Amino acid sequence: MTKVYRIGKVEVEALRGIDLVAEPGEFLSIVGPSGSGKSTLFYILGGLTRATSGRVVIDGADFAQLSDAQRTEMRKKKIGFVFQKFNLLPTLTARDNIDIARVISRRNGSDPQFFDQVTEMLGVSARLDHRPSEMSGGEQQRVALARALINRPAIVLADEPTGNLDSQNSAIVLKMLRDANQKFGQTVLMITHNPEAAQIGDRIIHMRDGHIVGAEDDPQWSRH
Repeated sequence: MTKVYRIGKVEVEALRGIDLVAEPGEFLSIVGPSGSGKSTLFYILGGLTRATSGRVVIDGADFAQLSDAQRTEMRKKKIGFVFQKFNLLPTLTARDNIDIARVISRRNGSDPQFFDQVTEMLGVSARLDHRPSEMSGGEQQRVALARALINRPAIVLADEPTGNLDSQNSAIVLKMLRDANQKFGQTVLMITHNPEAAQIGDRIIHMRDGHIVGAEDDPQWSRH
């Protein structure tokens, strides 16, 4: 896969021949310095932009072969997003911020049992009637994680999910992200600049200058 941005007459190669396979249920941590291409990879995998060349196959469908409308539908139903900025709607309660993912995907009806299972596991069941301004940063990120999981997506993409959290809340959110991966079986790809956070993954993928320059299998976290 490649991605070239054109700025006037200048071409900038953001990705230069990425070849990456994530197995179903696998947790990948993608690390690299600023400008390494990891955020561009995130946007392509999430169907938010197109690769210049190559294939991006998620749950059996190649984004490159889909129309914009089809990519949007697939993104709604097959992919859950977790961002550094929690992106919760300030006027809605935690419950409604989670449930809005179902509304956007146009799912018919909700699954109260699964909703309760997710919110209890993430420790936000007692905060469901609170708005974001009434919650801590860690609680807001856990609500954002619940929103990403509630439609049972095939893949969860997390972009610096602990970037706005202190070390204690970072550890809590990372553990819950890992627990959710193991319990619900979604494939997780997490972008991070933090080597310690990256240890949560089954594999650590190192990027630099638009290339994958190395990988570590079975990091220390997954051996405990």
